[in-house]
Amino acid sequence: MKAAPFEYHAPETPDEALDLLAEFGDEAKVLAGGQSLVPVLALRLARFEHLVDLNRIPALRYVQAGNGVTRIGAMTTHATIGGNAEIRRRVPLLAEATPHIGHFQIRNRGTIGGSLSHADPGAEYPAVALALDAEIILASARGTRTVAAAEFFTGTFTTVAEPDEVLMEVRFTGRPQGCAVLELARRHGDFALAGVACAVELDSADRIQSLRLALFGVSSTPVRATAAEQAVSGIAAGELDPAEVGRAALAGVSCVSDLHADASYRERVAAHLTGQAVRQALQQARQQSLEEARHG
Repeated sequence: MKAAPFEYHAPETPDEALDLLAEFGDEAKVLAGGQSLVPVLALRLARFEHLVDLNRIPALRYVQAGNGVTRIGAMTTHATIGGNAEIRRRVPLLAEATPHIGHFQIRNRGTIGGSLSHADPGAEYPAVALALDAEIILASARGTRTVAAAEFFTGTFTTVAEPDEVLMEVRFTGRPQGCAVLELARRHGDFALAGVACAVELDSADRIQSLRLALFGVSSTPVRATAAEQAVSGIAAGELDPAEVGRAALAGVSCVSDLHADASYRERVAAHLTGQAVRQALQQARQQSLEEARHG
């Protein structure tokens, strides 16, 4: 198959891209890394009259950190994120998730903005954004707005972004002491049948200050396990039962069934992975706390 005919546009600034989207509206589609969109177009699962390619806009490729905030431009590639020292130090959960994404060819082209905008429920970056309460910056010719990750994903491949809006930037605050990303896929590089992104912070008395859990691959959107998070707040790290947290995280989650796995299988796998991720993140957090105490 080949893509249906379309008119190609290659703006060189964000404003040029926004003007094109304002002109063509829902007849246009934004092209970021193209790792998901190009196959969809080639199979004619979707068609658009205009394609607006963001790859010639260098202003959308950056990592900036300061005042407790890490800002990542939408066209920053997975490979750049995985190899960036500031991201590994300030947003380790994002760096931890990156090797799970496809293969190196995909990571060289795919972008964080494209991943979040595509909103595949089996993708890693949407779950990380949800777990870390990321802020997503959307812009159009009408203006700019900030959307919390918890409000951004509305369904499979759908978000709150309007047809004339472009995801410009993702912002992360804080730095968890321990983190882990675990998933099960049919083969390495495939989208996850079930997965979890976990981040842990401990207080000075070795109690759970915050536990953040976002499940992916199990429902139509990434799912934040808020009830399980709240239930362990203030518990001593040594008394936490990770397996119980894993089971609690899936309580009330409506897992999906498809050709690759049924709902009950996804639930069991996700609960197990969550328990393992909590255990790993907790060990990392306790080690980090010991090192911080040792160095004063």
